[in-house]
This record gives sequence, structure tokens and C-alpha cells, in this order.
Amino acid sequence: MANTIIGRKKESILLNELYISNKAEFIAVYGRRRIGKTFLIDKTFGEKYDFYMTGIYEGTRAEQLTNFTYQLERYSGKKIKQPKTWIDAFFRLQDFLETKRKQKRILVFIDELPWLDTPRSRFLKAFELFWNEWASKLDNMKLIVCGSATTWMTSKLLGNKGGLHNRVTQPIYLRPFNLHETELFLKSRGFAVSRRQVAEAYMSLGGTPYYLDMMRKSDSIAQNIDRLFFSKEAPLKTEYSFLFKSLFKESTLYRRVVETLSKKMKGMTRQELLSEIKCEDSGYFSDVLTDLCNCDFVRRYTAFGKTERDMMYQLTDLYTLFYLRFVKSYNGGDEHYWSHRQTDITSWQGYAFEQICLHHIQQIKRKLGINGILSNVCTYSWLPFTDKNEKQHRGGQIDLILDRGDKTINLCEMKFVSGTYSISSDYASYMQSRAESFRMLSETDKSIHLTMITSEGVEHNEGWQSIQSEVVLEDLFQDEE
Repeated sequence: MANTIIGRKKESILLNELYISNKAEFIAVYGRRRIGKTFLIDKTFGEKYDFYMTGIYEGTRAEQLTNFTYQLERYSGKKIKQPKTWIDAFFRLQDFLETKRKQKRILVFIDELPWLDTPRSRFLKAFELFWNEWASKLDNMKLIVCGSATTWMTSKLLGNKGGLHNRVTQPIYLRPFNLHETELFLKSRGFAVSRRQVAEAYMSLGGTPYYLDMMRKSDSIAQNIDRLFFSKEAPLKTEYSFLFKSLFKESTLYRRVVETLSKKMKGMTRQELLSEIKCEDSGYFSDVLTDLCNCDFVRRYTAFGKTERDMMYQLTDLYTLFYLRFVKSYNGGDEHYWSHRQTDITSWQGYAFEQICLHHIQQIKRKLGINGILSNVCTYSWLPFTDKNEKQHRGGQIDLILDRGDKTINLCEMKFVSGTYSISSDYASYMQSRAESFRMLSETDKSIHLTMITSEGVEHNEGWQSIQSEVVLEDLFQDEE
């Protein structure tokens, strides 16, 4: 991976501010596997650690304590008898850090903290004692913990109801890269690609830095996807299973929800999910949905005019969508599978482009000049109906609606095509008819703006006169700053 931090400007600034603050700081950095959490912390603080260790995936308590002892010996320069309990281990760490009490800063970094909390290890109680009884009382103490197991980080640490309740002074959630950051990352690795090609890579890899770093600059986007997903030793074919196991302690139901949603591209309600999966309606199921939303796998949204009870859940993680659509059932017969499919993936690219748009709402709002206006993001669908004048209206769906606080609604249509998109007279009539149906059924009195979001713009023909605004792929590459 490149040696400089790409993106993450807000997080880098925040980490440095916390480091120089005049009080004890307990910083929890969390986010999904492969997102660059450790890389960010290492590149921000590097050689400044007074103690560092990382948990061992599925390691036993004895293995974790052996690793802890080795790291403590490394930093202290002294031979240490291996502790038998975590309380003993943290007392030994405390004794070592006492020797650094007069330093301007004491920096402790524990990576993959959830992996240390093995069954019956009493790790969390010992960790709680270390922070509450000693570390939190040192104004120069900077404790950073990190974890990919997002459910553990949010429930056991950030949502702790016991001794660690509200003890984290700064949580930092690291999200996947957006298009702007993805482009910067690829350019830093020597790629010479257009923005359309960046978007095509994003459609299968999402904004996960580790996946992007697997690409070869000498290969085309299609060749890279073939190697990463469809070759004999394709590394991202086996990633899916480990991704869920590393994020969620009991991953079976999580995968069932995700795989069910992958078959319903427009999303499902909670009750529809429960019925399809044949799962009991419980608090645990609520936790699963919340966790999937918190990890950026699933989007939770409402239809226009609907209430909280009618929430929809939609799978929006692009790596997962691509894997379940094309890779899971791949039989290994063609190592150039994706290169050979370039002429028949138009519908997939159209859907993936819709998901990219949903990941870049802020950029869309900025282009429309409404980034300072409160806007709800929603959708709307309806069945065929007959109006009061006996006129027949066909059913329809609008996948992206911006319901604005300035009494305006943007009905967005998204198209990923080669070249400029030409709005035919028939399609212009269709959009106008759909807007009319939406107005009648929603009973809104707001102004309705038809908005086209396309890969390369809209041809300025007669059909173009029917829309009020347009956004192009280039606009989605704007930095959020």
C-alpha cells in the first residue's frame, strides 16, 4: 500500500488534535475489515508508540497473553514472566508505563481489541480496571483501540452499560472511500484511468482500500476483476466468508439477511425479511439489521410519505452485491469471465451506478446547489391506478427522491451509458407522466424538478427541455470537504 495517507483528512486532523490535548484520551477507531484503520493510525503516529499490540484472530487466551508478554518485553527491554490473567497483564503494563509518567505524551495502541475478548477470559473487566483506576487519571495518556468486529465495538465498548459506559472520549468510524478518494488512491499507485474506469472498478470493489490495492496498474479494469474474482486463486472469492466472520460474532443470520436482500434489489421491509428468512421477530433480529446498517452493508430508508414503521432495507455494499450476483455461483470454467461479459453487463452497471449515486448524495446535493438545505432521501413506488377522471395510469417506481426543505422535490433518474444520454420524446413523456402520478398519489404541493444523473451528460435536444437539472459522473468525484 502507498506510504502516504489517502483521504481521511478529517480523521487525521482529529487524531492529531486528540494527541496534543491536555487530558487523557480514550480513542476507539472502528470500521469493517480491510478499510485501513491500522494503516491510518500507524501513518499518523508511527514511531511514537510506548506500547503496541494486536489481537490474534480466533486465538486462545493463552496465545493472546503470550503475544502481550512478548510485546511488553519488546517495549520495556526486560524479561517478563508471562501473566496468567488479564488483570495481571494490565498491572504489568501499568508498572511499565509508570516509568514514562513524566513524558509529555504516553501513547498506547491496542489493535483488534475485540479478538482479545475470548470466552471466559475476563478481558473486558481487566481492561475496564486499567482505564478507570489508572490510565484515565493521567492527563498525558493517549489510549487508542481499534477493531474490525463492529458489533463488539459498538455493543461491548461504545454501548457498554457497565464500567466502560461513556468512557470512550472519541469514537472514530472509518468508512469506505468515496469516488474522489478512490481516484486519489489509484493515481498514487500509478494507475492511468479515466473517471468512468474508476467508477467501473468501484462497482465491484467498492471503496475498500485493501481491495483496490490488489489491482495491477498494468492490467485493465476487466483484467483486474478477472484476476481478483474469477482466476484459479482469486483472492476476493474467499474474502466474502471471512469478511462476515471477522465483523460479526455469529455471522449466519447476517449472511442470510444480506443474501436475501441481494435478490430484491429495491429492498424489503422488516416484515418481508422475516417472512422470507422464516426468522423470529426479536431484539436480536433488530440488532442484526442495525449492525448491517452501521457497517455500510445495508441502507435503511423510507418511502416518500411513509412512517418509521414502513422502513425499507436495501443491500448497497458494492463488493457484496457484485460477489453475490456474479461470483458466488461461478463454476470456475472461464478465468476471463468478466472480460468476456463486457457486452452484456449494461443492466448490472445501471443498477450499480444507482448504488454509487446513493453513496454520493452529498456530492449530488452540492451540484444541485442544495447542500445547505435540509433534504430527506427517499423512494416511491405505486401500482397501476385510475384517477378521478377515469384516466388510466401505469405503475412505477422512483429510486431516488430528494424531498427538500425549500418546498421542492427532485425526482432523480439515473443512467450509466456510453456517451451522452439522449432523452427521446417518448421518454420525456414517460417522465412527465410519472411525475404526474407521483403528484396525485403523494398529494404533495411542492414544486417537482425532474433531475437526470448520468455518466456523461444529457444531449441538449428537445427532450432535454423537460428536465430542470442534471448531474454527471464527474460531479460525484467532488471532495466532501
